[in-house]
Amino acid sequence: MRSMTGFGAATSEERSLALRAEARSVNHRFLQIKVRLPGELAHLEPEIDELVRKRLERGSVSITVALSGAGTLGEVTVNTESARRYKRLLTRLARELEIPPEISLDALVALPGVVGAGADGRSLQRGRRATLSAVAGALEALGRMREAEGRHLRSDLERNASAIEKVVARIAKRMPQAVLAHQKKLHERVEELIAGRGAVQPEDLAREVALIADRMDVSEELSRLESHIAQLRALLERSGPVGRQLDFLVQEMLREANTIGSKCNDAQVSHGVIEVKTSIERLREQVQNVE
Repeated sequence: MRSMTGFGAATSEERSLALRAEARSVNHRFLQIKVRLPGELAHLEPEIDELVRKRLERGSVSITVALSGAGTLGEVTVNTESARRYKRLLTRLARELEIPPEISLDALVALPGVVGAGADGRSLQRGRRATLSAVAGALEALGRMREAEGRHLRSDLERNASAIEKVVARIAKRMPQAVLAHQKKLHERVEELIAGRGAVQPEDLAREVALIADRMDVSEELSRLESHIAQLRALLERSGPVGRQLDFLVQEMLREANTIGSKCNDAQVSHGVIEVKTSIERLREQVQNVE
């Protein structure tokens, strides 16, 4: 089991080129990938996207690659002819405007096309290798963190599942007593209403008692809850993405708990249902983090 939350970083070097890649992920219903690259590496986005999809199934994943240090993909070049042309034009402009021609080297090299970095085929290939290596390393680190988080999630899920199981057993044990208590209340209420003015036919009372017992019967709901807990435990043992299946199970568990609460008007059972729903809510919160 893996969490969808994590962070990983890695660096890579190819001659004078040094890169740092960072991978972050948070919860998301599907796999969403965002890639930020330096302009000269933008063409590698499809390959990085494929790398992520091979390793991760769900989560919002952000990949950021940055050049570290003063490294570039190509050799720095100076276009001397462009600098001369700029100087002539600026000198002519200063003469026409009748102002002193104060042209510094700093101003010239800042003009477009004077200084640049040209990337040849070999430079681009080095950049590709360094980028993919750094991204792969960051994804490996991210995966390790997601696995560590997943182990903590699994422990918490198991703890809440056990808590639900105990309360379900307590509710099942209480149900026969709850039915008898309702039957007793029915007898007492009937006697109060009649108050010596007549008699209720035994078969009518028996039929009403049977209806109450049927309305309060939550054995199917309790059985399904136990089955859902068993399925949850089975999913926790599996490898691979199980988050969506766990989410579905938790929704079904909440549905059964609500049905039990609406069927049985007994104080002890109601308290038990509240405990079950509290643990289910904790399960639901944690399941949102599972890949």
